[in-house]
Order: sequence, then structure tokens, then C-alpha cells
Amino acid sequence: MTISVLDRTEVNAPSAAPSLGKLHDQAGRVNAELLPCRVNNPELWFAESPSDVEFAKALCQDCPVQALCLDGALDRREPWGVWGGELFLQGVVIPRKRPRGRPRKNPAAA
Repeated sequence: MTISVLDRTEVNAPSAAPSLGKLHDQAGRVNAELLPCRVNNPELWFAESPSDVEFAKALCQDCPVQALCLDGALDRREPWGVWGGELFLQGVVIPRKRPRGRPRKNPAAA
């Protein structure tokens, strides 16, 4: 499994790190219908199923506070879940969630 860490530093970044309070305030200024995490089941962002996780990541792509959500999650090193369109596990971004169980030893018969 490949684990990557995103570097989201900017030249003109504010000195205060993004916080959950700042994210909440910014999201409060946006119509709740535009925030996928508020109109869909919150459990979707912490799902076990790889297909549900990919669906949550896709929903985040059009979110107006996606960048702020991702920056805050990176700074807080969120332990798990989908934040800002990225999947976090143990505080780092991973490309995709693997299904439970062991992988097949032989290719599946088609």
C-alpha cells in the first residue's frame, strides 16, 4: 500500500492553522445544500466499503469548502475518514481503501 503526504504550503498562507471552528464558520456561510457532508449520510465519510469511500471522495470534488477541509485535516492529522476529497488513515492520505480480507492468490476466473 502506498502512503503519501500532501504538502499544502502556500506563500501567502495565513499564520493560523485551519481549525474545525474556522471550517464550521466558513461552511455556515454556504447554502447547506451545497455541502455534501451535510446533505448525505455522515457515515459515508467513514465507511468500510471501498465503493462507499470512493463515492464520498467524488461528492467532495464540488464542495465549496473542500480546500479548507483538506488543509485542516492535514494540519490535524485526522486519524481516518474522507476529508476534502482525500482518504485519511492514521493521519496520512492514502490513495484508496482496500477491501477487507486477504487478496486472492490466483486471478479470479472470468
